[in-house]
Amino acid sequence: MSQFRQTVECWQCGHPAGHSLFCPSCDSLQPPVADYFRFFGLEPRLKIDAAQLEKRFYELSRRLHPDRYLRRTPVEQQYSLEATAILNDAYRVLRDPVARAEYVLKQAGIESAEPRAKSLDPDLLEEVFELNEALEALRRGEASARGSLEQAHRRFLGLRAAIDAELEDLFARYDESRARQVLAEIRKLLDRRKYVQNLVEQLDRELSTEQADAAIADRL
Repeated sequence: MSQFRQTVECWQCGHPAGHSLFCPSCDSLQPPVADYFRFFGLEPRLKIDAAQLEKRFYELSRRLHPDRYLRRTPVEQQYSLEATAILNDAYRVLRDPVARAEYVLKQAGIESAEPRAKSLDPDLLEEVFELNEALEALRRGEASARGSLEQAHRRFLGLRAAIDAELEDLFARYDESRARQVLAEIRKLLDRRKYVQNLVEQLDRELSTEQADAAIADRL
């Protein structure tokens, strides 16, 4: 992929093109920028209109499709391939609130700091301890442990939903204030969400495996 760059003048006709994907004068495809929000022509925000994003995605998909450039210059053919790749990556990230927040944080230079046990609240640590005990019991064949795991699964799903609701509020606060401190709060909450999500996925796997093993045993 060629080096992404921002142009002021159109490479084809020399007229001002700004940061537009297409020259306003000759309509030639310009070198695509890698900034996902700018690529879609959106203001960088944590809360965006999903319907607007989807509409823009399909508009650009049709307009950037490499088949439309088969008879165009080699330069535009290459830009079409590059732009299509950015389009798909950008849409995948921007349509997901968590991935979108991670992208904004990365652009701001705020990296993830994986939560350590000592940084988690005691109630959550206690639940994780009990979860591990129940998992060990299930692996030993103690069927009674399934009820504890299902209860823990519901609890962690609820905790994840609460975190998502809190993130929505923080997203709105950041879009209004653009305060870096709000981004720091979002970073901590996203790290906590990732920890909870890992627990949910672990329980999904364990309960699904146990259910499948039980079904096999019933057929024997």
